Amino acid sequence: MSVRATARIAAGPDGRGGTALPVLESAGPLALRRTRSRCPGRARVTVVGAMSAPLNGDHLAVEARVADGARLTVDAAAATVALPGPRADGESATYTMDLSVGEGAALHWLPEQLVSAHGSDLHQTTRVELAGTGRLLLREEQVLGRHGEPTGALTTRLTVHRAGRPLLDQQLAYGPGAPDGWDGPAVLGGHRAVGQLLLADPSFGYAPLPARLLGPTAALTPLAGPAVLVTAVAADARLLRGILDEAAHELLDGLKAGQRGG
Repeated sequence: MSVRATARIAAGPDGRGGTALPVLESAGPLALRRTRSRCPGRARVTVVGAMSAPLNGDHLAVEARVADGARLTVDAAAATVALPGPRADGESATYTMDLSVGEGAALHWLPEQLVSAHGSDLHQTTRVELAGTGRLLLREEQVLGRHGEPTGALTTRLTVHRAGRPLLDQQLAYGPGAPDGWDGPAVLGGHRAVGQLLLADPSFGYAPLPARLLGPTAALTPLAGPAVLVTAVAADARLLRGILDEAAHELLDGLKAGQRGG
């Protein structure tokens, strides 16, 4: 039997310089826990998997709303593993994230890796509505197959709008049913971990970064918006995380230095 569940998070200023969580609603396999934040004034929520999911036929969703002036980090306790399972009328599994960030607000969306196990079929969608002065740090990582096995079927789509205008609309597909060449030298080149880091911040409008390589398997691309996108492939999840973490630290440190200099 398939599972349908939507977890909800709402964050807003608490009136004392911090961030409150008036809505923290777990559902199905998506258990939400308020955890300690390392940053003053920022709330933190950790997603804890309460059961194996998503299986083929499951429909899971997370909604997060960050009100004007609030600051929120959402992370996860463990990787999400897409698994084969009994289909409901031939359905794929779906996993949808709907995120909104208000004026002067900030969201760090930092889940663990999504692992596409052999025999699974998952469509993951992330939609972000970002206010003009909102800030977003978003990380996505996909691992194609568990150790020693081929990947399942995985389609991901990320759409981001800033102040009502498109900032990024990207769709990727891997595994059975994906267009030919998805694992060829022009795409993955034999790698089985792929990810991206999106940082949207008004400061990039005043000091845009140039496009450049970040080592042999990663690149930084400036986006009109203003934002930057880091894309990377790697042999495994550990190496991929190292690339994206290094890029995140460099970008965030650069923004802080620019703010101090201004």
